[in-house]
Amino acid sequence: MSPVKALSALRDSLSLSERMPLVFLGHGSPMNAIEDTSFSRTWSTLGRTLPRPKAILVVSAHWMTRGTTLVDVSAMPRTIHDFYGFPDKLFAQQYDAPGDPELAREVVSLLASHHAEGDETWGLDHGAWTVLKFLYPDADVPVFQVSIDMTKGLAYQLEIGQTLTELRDRGVLILGSGNIVHNLGAVNWRPNSKPHDFALAFDALFTEKLAERDFAALADRAGLGHLLTAAHPTVDHYLPALTIAGASDARDDLTYMTDSIDLGSISMRSFVFHAA
Repeated sequence: MSPVKALSALRDSLSLSERMPLVFLGHGSPMNAIEDTSFSRTWSTLGRTLPRPKAILVVSAHWMTRGTTLVDVSAMPRTIHDFYGFPDKLFAQQYDAPGDPELAREVVSLLASHHAEGDETWGLDHGAWTVLKFLYPDADVPVFQVSIDMTKGLAYQLEIGQTLTELRDRGVLILGSGNIVHNLGAVNWRPNSKPHDFALAFDALFTEKLAERDFAALADRAGLGHLLTAAHPTVDHYLPALTIAGASDARDDLTYMTDSIDLGSISMRSFVFHAA
């Protein structure tokens, strides 16, 4: 199904449910924030399709912690330009959405068993604001991030998602931002470069297991073996997808979007879990 048809069908489904969907976006290059791409256009269309949330909780590949899960409790999260070597126009971008300190502190309590702590120093990294600017361009929906504890195994992020899922019934949109395949060392900068075999294989495997709801297989590092290592020399961009998978349940339908491989080794596949 084409992205246009998928989003049209998604719009019809979302209109019938008060339960907030779960969204994972392959964010790719920060340049998507300032360029007219098929990805940014799809994000804009998705933003017009999604119901308006009371708040947005973001799990981004770019906030990594060790030994704790941090929750941004600041009133006005700052826009973080956590990259280098890009045009000045990109560094000038600001996303001035308010935070939601009260809800964020509730999430700290909700994740107490996962060593959660409040934090006022982070803000919105480029995994968050480069997609949010298209989803909610007026920056008028409260938003805050939750970090990824990189000392834990893959299944830990499924647990985080399971713990957060109750927020869906309170009008909170849970957004994961990363990439299903993310190997910067294998990037091919030539125009129209073909995807690497490992990128196609891991993207296909992930898609199959996600549709089957075989999340245990997606969190089985040994079972994924060398294919996982090829697709993710480090797993930071993979983990937000597991958070979103963990927050879903059997009542959800699944819609895929933007399923191409960019630059040979970056999967831009995105997906939405939504109440059937």
